Amino acid sequence: MSVSSPCEVCGTADVEGACQRCGQLVCERHFEADLGLCVECAAEVGDRPTNVPSEEDMPDGVDTYQF
Repeated sequence: MSVSSPCEVCGTADVEGACQRCGQLVCERHFEADLGLCVECAAEVGDRPTNVPSEEDMPDGVDTYQF
């Protein structure tokens, strides 16, 4: 995603993505694309969001859970 807007963390770079947890629009430097989180939320939740089960915990044939 590329939006012509300043990053909400540093205020200087163009937006690369939106955090799936807090909704902040952040630049590439402040966005953890593999997690879909801004660096602030990624630091709070650790390596991965806690509400997403690992692939081993999912039953066969299920791709995602809806909450």
